[in-house]
Amino acid sequence: MNHIETSRPSPRPLATLAGDEPVAGQPQGSLKPIVIEYLHIFKRRKWWIASTICSALILALVVTLLMRPVYTATTEIEISREQKNITNVAGVDSEATGRNLEFYQTQYSLMEARSLAERVAKRLRLETNENFWAAHGIDMSDIPGAEAGAARPSRGSSERLRITVDTLLENVVISPTRGSALVDVSYSSYDPEISAQIANAWANEFIAQSIARKFDSTAEARSFLERRLAELRQRVEDSERALVDFASSRNIVTIGSNENGGGNGTAQIRERTLAADSLSSLNSELVKATADRVLMESRTRAVGAVRTNDTLSRLREQRAKDAAEYAQLMQQFDPGYPVALALQRRIDELDQSIAREEQRIAREAREDYHAAVEREENLKARVAALSSQVLDQRRDAIQYNIYQREADTNRQLYDALLQRYKEIGVAGVSANNIAVIDRAEPPRLPSSPKLFVNLFIALVLGSIAALVLVFILEQSQEGVSDPSRIPDQLGLPLLGSVPKIEEDVAITEAIRDPKSNVSEAYFAIKSSLAFSTSHGIPRSLMVVSSQPAEGKSISSLSLATVLARIGKKVILIDVDMRKPSLHKHIGVKRDRGVSNYLAGEDDYRPLIREVMPNFDFIPAGPSVPSAAELLSGDRMADFVRTLEKHYDHVIVDSAPIIGLADAPLLSRTVEAVVVVIEAGRVPLRGINSALSRLRSAGAPLIGVILTKLDKRDSEYGYGYAYSYEYASRGADAEPAKG
Repeated sequence: MNHIETSRPSPRPLATLAGDEPVAGQPQGSLKPIVIEYLHIFKRRKWWIASTICSALILALVVTLLMRPVYTATTEIEISREQKNITNVAGVDSEATGRNLEFYQTQYSLMEARSLAERVAKRLRLETNENFWAAHGIDMSDIPGAEAGAARPSRGSSERLRITVDTLLENVVISPTRGSALVDVSYSSYDPEISAQIANAWANEFIAQSIARKFDSTAEARSFLERRLAELRQRVEDSERALVDFASSRNIVTIGSNENGGGNGTAQIRERTLAADSLSSLNSELVKATADRVLMESRTRAVGAVRTNDTLSRLREQRAKDAAEYAQLMQQFDPGYPVALALQRRIDELDQSIAREEQRIAREAREDYHAAVEREENLKARVAALSSQVLDQRRDAIQYNIYQREADTNRQLYDALLQRYKEIGVAGVSANNIAVIDRAEPPRLPSSPKLFVNLFIALVLGSIAALVLVFILEQSQEGVSDPSRIPDQLGLPLLGSVPKIEEDVAITEAIRDPKSNVSEAYFAIKSSLAFSTSHGIPRSLMVVSSQPAEGKSISSLSLATVLARIGKKVILIDVDMRKPSLHKHIGVKRDRGVSNYLAGEDDYRPLIREVMPNFDFIPAGPSVPSAAELLSGDRMADFVRTLEKHYDHVIVDSAPIIGLADAPLLSRTVEAVVVVIEAGRVPLRGINSALSRLRSAGAPLIGVILTKLDKRDSEYGYGYAYSYEYASRGADAEPAKG
């Protein structure tokens, strides 16, 4: 066997001929885009999707038409911000932080409180109102104590009130308007009049409950404030009396108040004493006297201070002119010249005048300096005396300020509580913080059911259900149904797909008809086989499937028929000796066949049956006890080699792979092996298991044929249908032209 296999040309996968080297152990081909995958899934399952969505829409329509109309009435109210603060004293934490949210959330919860529903029920006497029970579809006969004319037993009345309150709370909706103080109170029932009546009563009772709660709280506040005012009044009198007594004993005379910044950023108000005010004034005068003394001292010690005098400036200017004139005369005359002498005397007089003026200015500066020094010393002495007095008062001021602060604090608390007491006194008649903006009117149109909304919801839910259904169907389908995914799932190229034949059409008739879509499909498979080896279509070819009835025998017969039509001499061998079927499709008996030759018969020529020109057939022959034993020897391989000498192509129809040893044994006798898979039938794991057995046996696998493919399950189906219809129209049109 080894010498036979090495002499045979090795088959090449289609991906290799296309230029892509396959990777060992990896699927061949490339993954399709995920969008295309989804589109193909939707295309295959479009009727499931459409039926699911339509069912949801029809169900929503029926339910909507059967539902009883519900009417919703809405009352709009405004809740203004309020904050109760009895003491009116700011706390440590900021009151603005989260107060609005807390206040309005409290109001919304109060509007949904059971106590408010009880007030509405009692105000409208709903527990005995037949219209109320009818508006909610409640049968009064099922309620204890509801019989006409019956006395009002406490237990029955309590039960009816409980049911009434529960019904009210189930049908009322509090809807705050975002970003505003407006709140909508909506009530729904089957009766529009009842809905409007309860919505308005709900708002009115909420306002009444708020006023009652405010009155109760102010009554308690007034009692509390009266006690506190009596205590603070006595404390104010005691603190003011202590302040006056201390000021009298320490001779502290205040003339006003000044405001100083406190260390905590607040202002502190303190009384100004007479001594402190005098010290402040004298200190200001001392600062001015010191400045004047420093100025006089600088003028006295400055060398050029006299130059600032106007008289000196004029004298020096006149002397400079005379000196210049004298110097000019000296260039022409002697010093004894009369004019020069007169000019010299005048210069001397100017020098004397300048000297006297300078002395006078210096003397006045010294006198002013001494006066400034004397005034400064006097002020220092007076400031020192007042400072001692002020320091004594400052030490006493500590205790004085303690008394002062205590008196001020008590007075402020007393004034604040007194003002609050006056405000609370009129709180009961003040404007309420809750107002009705729009009262509810009986609605003319029902609020539910809404047909278009229900249909839209049904459309969404139906679409989701359809997606879930498609997902379940796709996940539960284990078979191969998409031809484009075969290279990725099986690691083998797809040679072609064969469409599913209608039940009323015989498969043999479709094979014999060259214009049928089946013949077109196998012709395309023949073209793919031409690229599987370096010399074209394999000389010997085995067709096998994983399970029976997948179209293996039909594929063998169809390939042989197509090859015979193009002029190739073909022989088809039925080696499925366990359950042969080719002889039935061809219409011959299997009384003699392959089993006879393998059992020891030397001449195979009597076993050959002619099917059509260039197409011969050898049936399986009689059944044998063990077909695997006949195939395990070299006789079958020699038989195939012998037939290859007389025929262009030898096609072997093998038994299925799963559970049998025939196919792995036969795969070593042929040049190529083609696997036939029925679309959507055999689980993918079963196919891979069968292929693993062939690969373990060294089978020369070259590709896969997908049979019984519904054209709606793949994009390839359109191509087959189109080619067939186009050929039919062309054939029908030619006679018409003639």
